[in-house]
Amino acid sequence: MLFQHVYDKSLAQASYLIGCQKAGVAAVIDPKRDVDTYIDIAKQNNMKITHIFETHIHADFLSGARELAALTGADMYLSDEGGPDWQYEFSHKGLKDGDKIKMGNLIFEVIHTPGHTPESISFMLTDTPASKEPVMLFTGDFVFVGDIGRPDLLEKAAGLKGTQDAGALQMYDSIKKFSELPDYIQVWPGHGAGSACGKALGAVPSTTVGYERIRNWALQYKENQKGFTDYLLADQPEPPKYFAMMKKLNKVDRPLLTEVPVLKELSSSELIDAMAKGIKLIDARNKVDFAEGFIPGSINIQGNNSFATWAGWFLNYDEKFILLADESQLDDLTRKLMRIGLDNIMGYITSTQVFTAKGGTLKKAKTLNYDDFKTALEDQNTQIIDLRGAAEYNAGHVKGAENIFVGTIMNNIDKISKDKKVIIHCQGGDRASIAYALLTKEGFENIYNYSPGMNEWVQKGDEIVFS
Repeated sequence: MLFQHVYDKSLAQASYLIGCQKAGVAAVIDPKRDVDTYIDIAKQNNMKITHIFETHIHADFLSGARELAALTGADMYLSDEGGPDWQYEFSHKGLKDGDKIKMGNLIFEVIHTPGHTPESISFMLTDTPASKEPVMLFTGDFVFVGDIGRPDLLEKAAGLKGTQDAGALQMYDSIKKFSELPDYIQVWPGHGAGSACGKALGAVPSTTVGYERIRNWALQYKENQKGFTDYLLADQPEPPKYFAMMKKLNKVDRPLLTEVPVLKELSSSELIDAMAKGIKLIDARNKVDFAEGFIPGSINIQGNNSFATWAGWFLNYDEKFILLADESQLDDLTRKLMRIGLDNIMGYITSTQVFTAKGGTLKKAKTLNYDDFKTALEDQNTQIIDLRGAAEYNAGHVKGAENIFVGTIMNNIDKISKDKKVIIHCQGGDRASIAYALLTKEGFENIYNYSPGMNEWVQKGDEIVFS
């Protein structure tokens, strides 16, 4: 058996290529959208991809199942569980609990594991030449290392009222089913640490049923359904805005993108004309470089592992946008964006000089150091805004700071003073740089960024309060 774990750090998303070497065929589970990765692996191992499996209708990334099927001719095996509201709206081979799919010497058995979503399924793998017993379980967003999938996304991200409580009860029953599996079964989840699909995911790529039985909090509530559901629903992180669009695009028949786009480099005139028309410029440089000099109206979303997530908060799916990034970053950034369906990249520039060459003047961010921040706290004419998530804020914040999560800041402009000195901060500065760019784009001139944020505040031993 060939086994390949493919991990996208930017979305903390795992997919898998499993092949039967004797038959020369392979399956891919939960493929990302830039599917050339799987085609290259199969080619290197003289295999043909014939099967594509999905564990559920994803919310956190745009599945590449249909792109991969179009390029390889493989069949898509997708869940037909969950009822009429949770069916894929394009042609596929439907799966139900207990179904078995044979691929060469490998057998994939379907287990319906609702909770995260009603249609969620897991795949139990048996490698028949090695053993008649199953050896691996691919759980998608059902069971993670040390955590389980959240059932509140449909309600919070997609607006489907009443689904989180029902999902929590379904998850309780699914976890009971999981706990009855043999200890030796390897568990390969759909996400790792950093994903917004849970609140305490472990960093190691896999686990076993036996290990989760003693480590995972969810398996400790054996006869306490209410305690389980209460804990499961408490303190979940804010679901990114783009999740709602992913639920839609992964369910319906949509246009395909079967190769990574090659971007156009824009001239100074093209950039200035585009920005004058309201087209957004995403500056993917480091926050320090951005603060030293940025194009007015640009938005700083650093080109790191969180790039796609924050882009999904602040870009609409029907609008064009421009990237400012080093040429060496373009392929990586384009892939990150296409993995959540943000395909409308008008073009790119590689330097702020494209703007200044036509007489444009850069702006410089107003930043504060630790001493400045401490002094400002004593000023009654200062508003302090903590941009972290609600759970982070409640776990400890600067006295007097208001909590406005950066992802929702554009919906809370009315809460930000135009008369007072406004100081923004987060944990380590990344989110504060996004907010600074957004607020200055909206015309705020009284914004100051305490970039070291809570990291420095705690390190200095200063007072924190709790909510």
